[in-house]
Amino acid sequence: MTSSRCSIFITERLERSFCGSDERDLLHGLCYPPPTTPSNTVKVVIKGRVQGVFFRNWTVQNARELGLNGWVRNRRDGSVEAVFSGEPAKVQEMVDRRCRVGPPAAVVTALHKTAAAAGEETAAGEGFHCRPTA
Repeated sequence: MTSSRCSIFITERLERSFCGSDERDLLHGLCYPPPTTPSNTVKVVIKGRVQGVFFRNWTVQNARELGLNGWVRNRRDGSVEAVFSGEPAKVQEMVDRRCRVGPPAAVVTALHKTAAAAGEETAAGEGFHCRPTA
């Protein structure tokens, strides 16, 4: 048998060996990746007393706890900037519930949220980490 005829034969044998719909779904799952979960990426700038109060490390801990990707860094103007990427509900929780309050010693006076620019989605990378001050 040639290789193409062999692969067709094997495929036909596999398809015939699965007789119920559940088994066909299993075969389909082996051939096609599962659908991806929706993802959201946002950039935030947090102002107030947010430097020197453990804000960046607190952000890393909370983002990792939620399974988010991205980064956080201090800015020279005294604010903190972060990019969060992941499941929309978890991104919203991080931004609207956690970052608006911050760690105990922080005083958040403003939080500006924007949709991530085209390159920032891929720049979020895997995992969550601190970046150098910008």
